[in-house]
Amino acid sequence: MSSASDPSLNPLREADGFEPPVPTPLLTPRTVLVRNRSLPVAPLADPPRRHLPLAGPSRGVDQAWRPIYVIWEITLRCDLACHHCGSRAGRARPEELSTEEALDLVRQMRDLEVTEITLIGGEAYLRDDWDVIARAIVDAGMICTITTGGRGFSAERARRAKAAGVRSVSVSIDGLAATHDMLRGVKGSHASAMEALRNTKEAGLVVNANTQIGRLNLAEVPAVFEGLIAAGVDTWQVQITVAMGRAADQPEVLLEPWQMLEVMPMLAALKERGDRHGLRIWPANNIGYFGPYEHVLRGSFPMGYNGSCGAGRTLLGVEANGDLKGCPSLPSQAYVGGNIRERSLREVWEQTDALRFTRDRTVDELWGHCRDCYYADACKAGCSWTAHVLFGRRGNNPFCHHRSLELLREGRRERLVPAEAASGKPFDHGRFELIEEDWPAHELDDARRRYGLAPVVP
Repeated sequence: MSSASDPSLNPLREADGFEPPVPTPLLTPRTVLVRNRSLPVAPLADPPRRHLPLAGPSRGVDQAWRPIYVIWEITLRCDLACHHCGSRAGRARPEELSTEEALDLVRQMRDLEVTEITLIGGEAYLRDDWDVIARAIVDAGMICTITTGGRGFSAERARRAKAAGVRSVSVSIDGLAATHDMLRGVKGSHASAMEALRNTKEAGLVVNANTQIGRLNLAEVPAVFEGLIAAGVDTWQVQITVAMGRAADQPEVLLEPWQMLEVMPMLAALKERGDRHGLRIWPANNIGYFGPYEHVLRGSFPMGYNGSCGAGRTLLGVEANGDLKGCPSLPSQAYVGGNIRERSLREVWEQTDALRFTRDRTVDELWGHCRDCYYADACKAGCSWTAHVLFGRRGNNPFCHHRSLELLREGRRERLVPAEAASGKPFDHGRFELIEEDWPAHELDDARRRYGLAPVVP
């Protein structure tokens, strides 16, 4: 039986009258497939960054912000070969932290008032002491969670996580079986991920899931959502696939900016249904930006809408070799502020430009449509990661629902064209050109009607 017809993975729940929203033929580009080629051998990451300078004394603003949430890559080893992997994970980093160094970092995180730490990889469970680190986090009074691709998250590992005090495990589900397996580079990885959800639940852990939305799985997102309801998932984090690492090599996995017109109303419909069935949708920072569905998707958030980038203000990323940056997704070369072997966590957090950049950010950094946007002061171009890996600098983010709607009012839209290849290193990126063009004439009026805009009058 295919995954599409298996009710345990895709129950349509006709009994309560739900019709899953799907992207329309009008707004969906031609079907594309990832190029039929083998993924390259996972590259070796660069050594830790050494002798990076401090920016100056700690200021009041640097002490006011604290890394409430830390995402900690404890190894870059991985047992999958994902076509959309931004870190090109596979091989361990040179000079990954020892157990004792990791435990010392846990103590420094506690002293810096960290509240929650998520362990990731690569694949976190491929490090032998992953549960020792998890237990130390919990014993220090912080919440520990894990994010996994799920290929080897067995019942035994789930029990180890529970014994270590891990609160929740989030498993990546990136489509129905065929699409997920293709994107993840390993046949059977979807079945393993669904088993990981079951193992997590049976161990008594909170079971979560996460999905990257790209061009190849966009039409399957509602069916994925239904499978997660059936699996008893508590929270589902969604984000768009970003043009870093292997995803930069294969732009056919990326959405076009104007497809945010599909993504946002679809997620809003799923959010309302999820609320009725106890599945909370948690949009990542690279989805949204002040469009008409912000109150639906983020009404329960502290600020009630998607603000500017939180890197270096409430968020910290740690690489397995001890390098520190404001967000785990940011390119290492441009955003590592220091290494834990050379400086204390507090010094790097409070006294390096690479982690201060959002604390000092103004609209003067913005360019393109973001510079003149009504929401510029509050948004500041949203997700720094999404913009930087497209153009080599922050400040202009085309993956914005508000922006797509404003352009549609003018009969315009944006698309991306690869201009420069990525280097092939972990956390690398290429460069794209942003093309603004007229909507195709045969689609424009229908598109405007769909989103409550009057058709164009000649």
